Amino acid sequence: MLQSQLFTKTLKGTPRDEKGINAQLLLRGGFIYKEMAGVYSYLPLGLRVLRKIENIIREEMENIGGQEILMTVFQPKRLWEETGRWSKEIGEVMYKCKENGKDIGLGPTHEEMVTDIIRNFIKSFKDLPQAIFQIQTKFRKEPRARSGLLREREFDMKDLYSFHATEADFKKYYEQVKKSYLKILKRCGLESIITEASGAGFTAGFTHEFQVLAKGGEDTMIFCPEHHFSQNKEITSFKAGDKCPICKKVLKEGKSIEVGNIFPLGTKYSKAMKAYFVDKDGKRRLIIMGCYGLGPSRIMGAIVEVHYDNRGIIWPKEVAPFQFHLINLNPANPKISKISEKIYQDLRKRNFEVLYDDQNEKTPGEKLVEADLIGIPIRMVVSERTLKKNCLEIKKRSGKKVKFIKLNKVEQICLEK
Repeated sequence: MLQSQLFTKTLKGTPRDEKGINAQLLLRGGFIYKEMAGVYSYLPLGLRVLRKIENIIREEMENIGGQEILMTVFQPKRLWEETGRWSKEIGEVMYKCKENGKDIGLGPTHEEMVTDIIRNFIKSFKDLPQAIFQIQTKFRKEPRARSGLLREREFDMKDLYSFHATEADFKKYYEQVKKSYLKILKRCGLESIITEASGAGFTAGFTHEFQVLAKGGEDTMIFCPEHHFSQNKEITSFKAGDKCPICKKVLKEGKSIEVGNIFPLGTKYSKAMKAYFVDKDGKRRLIIMGCYGLGPSRIMGAIVEVHYDNRGIIWPKEVAPFQFHLINLNPANPKISKISEKIYQDLRKRNFEVLYDDQNEKTPGEKLVEADLIGIPIRMVVSERTLKKNCLEIKKRSGKKVKFIKLNKVEQICLEK
């Protein structure tokens, strides 16, 4: 993509009303646009990142047998009344409206909706197990919408729901999802720690959160440095300095960001909404359920909170908006522009993702500062200095070392990266 045609621009100043690093850098870099507190529009660069995160999630969900659906944002009151959640628990943060005298909610979560669907399709033990997921926009009345993409009122969420005939089968799948989540987050450049937490209105027992250590995190966890044990500080009886109950290592305390959570729902919703199946002996039994949430937009915010420096964002390779940032430092020079254009077209023919800075009005210094802010993994510079050596300058955003590579080796180097 030509940077001169990108309709968004970077900002020089830091937004005064944003305290979170992720919001500050994403707004300055032209990735998102703030509409109101906790509500952001995704601009071209930001949407490319979000879609890549979603596609990683989608791929890994399908790898563990998930089938994708898309449920509606509108949710009828009658379903929430079946579970008793319309006026309490999470129903309190639901945006509600009336249409033709009937109450409708904007979905903050989809347990009622998915249970209503499956009770009409799952009838026998032969129909189980099943796993279905969606990537959907959620709406919640968030009173603390002040941390950028980490705490929004309108946000992107992946829901996976699983349905089982036996507790043993559920537990087996629950462990599969744990491994899948760790893989997803690693691909996104995040090291997460599985952390015990409260049911938060979804279930009575403990649930598991996927927490990422970060200075800007809103959660606090007590954890083992070897990741053998971790609990959210809200529920734990342990404190920093205590011995880990599993490996006896000294426990630590750290600020963290919750990027995902999984819930053993059991029969809470199937019982309330009469979702039964007939077992091998002809007896009616309640379907056992699991719920697994992962926030693509929150993951995007967490990535920035972890991967940044005083110059800007440092995107991990798999989620970066582009793989390469090609910069023509002297666009007024016809020779430099011709070579830059050729490199750009050659890389595009090989299906490399390239943002080509062909802007005329920016100084060389401004171009390099802007590149650091945007944070694409590999920076390529063409200038009078590099052409004297018949080379191109290449630098990783995450490193300090600058290399010069011959122009006829550019594609080969890109393939290696």
